[in-house]
Amino acid sequence: MKRKQVGFTILATIVSIVLFGLSGCSNSSTGPSAGKIIAVGAENEYADVISQIGGKYVSVTGIMSNPATDPHTYEASTKNASVVSKATLVVQNGLGYDGFMDHLESASPNSKRVIINVAKSLGYPDNTSNPHLWYKPDTMPRVAALIAQKLEKQMPAHSSYFKNQLNKFDQSLGIWNHDLDTLKQTYVNTGVAVTEPVSDYLLQAANLNIKTPWAFQAAVMNGTDPSPQDVKIQQSLFSKKQVKVFLYNRQAVDDATTALLKLAKTNNIPVVGVYETMPPNYHYQKWMEAETNSVIQALKNGTSTESLK
Repeated sequence: MKRKQVGFTILATIVSIVLFGLSGCSNSSTGPSAGKIIAVGAENEYADVISQIGGKYVSVTGIMSNPATDPHTYEASTKNASVVSKATLVVQNGLGYDGFMDHLESASPNSKRVIINVAKSLGYPDNTSNPHLWYKPDTMPRVAALIAQKLEKQMPAHSSYFKNQLNKFDQSLGIWNHDLDTLKQTYVNTGVAVTEPVSDYLLQAANLNIKTPWAFQAAVMNGTDPSPQDVKIQQSLFSKKQVKVFLYNRQAVDDATTALLKLAKTNNIPVVGVYETMPPNYHYQKWMEAETNSVIQALKNGTSTESLK
């Protein structure tokens, strides 16, 4: 996945700087996170779920959290290396999406650190083509349960607290599941177009028909040019009005996406912008609800939603 690779030379330099700095530190264990489990989510959506389950007993950092940047081109910083070196719980997506985490972790061994690789933990094979697992409705409930288990082992005295938080999290997904049911019941097999497979798992769960060729989506995701044949097919979806909504990755808009947005609007096809990382002022559940509702509004009223407020 070309767009997801980071500069490993730069990363190695960062790690070396951080480790050198740590070697000169005192043995002080006090600080703003004293008494809490230090945790890291490679993507801010995973960090958010850690925070919801761990509550007052965790100090959580989300590594990739800027919705104004393309996560596929993310490069780790010295700050990232430092926080990973101290964390005893890490949640990362896997499937090559956040491979820089493996390098950060191997460069700062910590016998107390527990890593949840979401793809491996949930049984996805390494050749899974779509890495955007958090858009699949059954992913986060399973991840949240794993997080609760790991937190209980690190703080067994607060086991009942983590179980209660997990129950609250599971219950809070009800609105999103209801919205997905609405799509299934009302718009089954409705044609939609996308730029890349960011929200494909959600659209598939809603029984919508993704008409954009997979080869086109994969090319955009991997930072290569789609074939002329696939571009022609994608454009015809708009000109022949074979789709009812067009979803695009707001964090990776290039000239080709801009041209498709113009073509969609020319043909009165509503557009919906989707995010790879959780937008500001949202929790995971509300983010999924908002994007699902944007699709409903596009299909029901022809309303476009290009960004979440």
